[in-house]
Amino acid sequence: MGLGNGSSQWEFILLGVSEQPRLEMLLFVVFLVLYILNLVGNLAIIVVLWLEPSLHTPMYFFLSNLSFLDLCYTTSTVPQMLVNFRSSQKSITWAGCVTQLYIFLSLGCTECLLLAVMAYDRYVAICQPLRYTIIMSRRLCLKMAVTVWLSGFGNSILQTILTVRLPRCGRNRVDHFFCEVPALLKLACVDTSANEAEAFAVSVIFLLVPLGLILVSYGYIVAAVMRIRSAQGRLKAFNTCASHLAVVSLFYGTAIFMYLQPPSSYSQDRGKMVSLFYGIIAPMLNSLIYTLRNKDVHGALRRVLGRLFWSKRT
Repeated sequence: MGLGNGSSQWEFILLGVSEQPRLEMLLFVVFLVLYILNLVGNLAIIVVLWLEPSLHTPMYFFLSNLSFLDLCYTTSTVPQMLVNFRSSQKSITWAGCVTQLYIFLSLGCTECLLLAVMAYDRYVAICQPLRYTIIMSRRLCLKMAVTVWLSGFGNSILQTILTVRLPRCGRNRVDHFFCEVPALLKLACVDTSANEAEAFAVSVIFLLVPLGLILVSYGYIVAAVMRIRSAQGRLKAFNTCASHLAVVSLFYGTAIFMYLQPPSSYSQDRGKMVSLFYGIIAPMLNSLIYTLRNKDVHGALRRVLGRLFWSKRT
């Protein structure tokens, strides 16, 4: 897999677990199955939410955004990973690596903000139910969604440029499954302190600040729920938040562990496993969490499938 200095400037070798061929085959099968489940699960949520009028509400509008984001998130990395698992070269072009890095960063930042917006939606629904439809108007929801997407993709431009412009002195072997900031910083042959400081600052803004807003929102939610007199009412209120809390815990827990540590103390093997979890496994689990726990989605799915079945019969 050695390359000359000329070619190494224009492509990278993604090592992954290339030293363990049997593990590669196992991972190929596992992540192919996970990717298919992810595609089916998130596409089903998007289609059902689009076709079912009763689910055209702010909560499900943001859920469809999350499903589309998770679909893009895994697609930005998994197909290349699967190809590399079955290839002896395991290469990715410089342009492909830059594109993958930018999209992965952008979608990660977008998901951080989107989960905070979803928490605000739950806060308004539970703490101010009589004003919910007025506050969470269609226009406001669209503005919030557009702001979240533009902020995520806009922020990642600078971080991507700063990362890929670092001199590598011919190094092109990335000890990772895909192009990610900590792994690429390891290739630099200059001091990366400025890049580490910038990455840490961005992580604080896009991880800790939204997480803080989520925790504040749920603080108000818990206080409001505890004032509900009936146990059934409290249970119903908590159930509307349980799926979102599970997704927040999965995503923020692993992302904070990955990015809120200096790359100088970055453990390559541990980092690879954590990246696989929040970049592939967590998005797949998101669709399962929302479909398995949500009775509205269950009912809508049955109605949509029923309509499709009877339309074919007639």
